[in-house]
Amino acid sequence: MTDIMDINYGPLTSLIGTWEGDKGMDIAPEPGGFEENPYYETITFEAAGDVENAESQVLSIVRYHQVVKRISNDEVFHDEIGYWLWDPSTDIIMHSLTIPRGVCVLAGGKAPASPDPLDGITLSVTAKLGDPDWGILQSPFMRDNARTVEFRHSITIKDKRLSYTETTVIEIYGNKTFKHTDDNELTLRD
Repeated sequence: MTDIMDINYGPLTSLIGTWEGDKGMDIAPEPGGFEENPYYETITFEAAGDVENAESQVLSIVRYHQVVKRISNDEVFHDEIGYWLWDPSTDIIMHSLTIPRGVCVLAGGKAPASPDPLDGITLSVTAKLGDPDWGILQSPFMRDNARTVEFRHSITIKDKRLSYTETTVIEIYGNKTFKHTDDNELTLRD
C-alpha cells in the first residue's frame, strides 16, 4: 500500500469526510403492503489507501460506515460497512457492502468521465443475483425468506451536499417482489 496521502482517489475524492442528514425516507415491505420510515443518519468515508491485485491492478480505496436511525424512536435500524473502490486504469468504480442481516453486495459501474465541478459528481452502481461480475451473496435464511435479487445505488455530491437513492429489489412474503427504497440528502460536517 502507498501512503494514504499520496493516493489519487479520483471520483471517490468527494466522498471523503463525515456526512449527516435528517431528510431520509425508507420505504420497506410489510406483509400487507409497505411502511414509511423517516430517518436520519451519519456516513463516515475514510481514505484507506490503495491495494494491488495480482501485480496488475491497483485500486484506490475509501472505507465507510453508515448508521441510520428512525426519527420516530431514535433507534438504529440500519448499520452498514463497506468500501468504495476505483480502478483508474479502467475507470470502474465498485461498492462492496455488508449488512448484519446476512447479506453482502459487490456492485459496479463506470466512473463519470471528467465531471464538471459545477455540476457535481454522480456515482452509480448496480448488482444482480447471479451476475458473474456484480453480485449478491446472502445467508440461506435471507435467500429463502427475503431474497435480494437486485441492488441499485446512486450518489450525487455537489457543494458539500450528498444525496443518494438506493433500491434493493427483494422477494418477500410469499415471493412478492418489492422495491425497498431509501433516499436522503446529507451535508458534509466541517
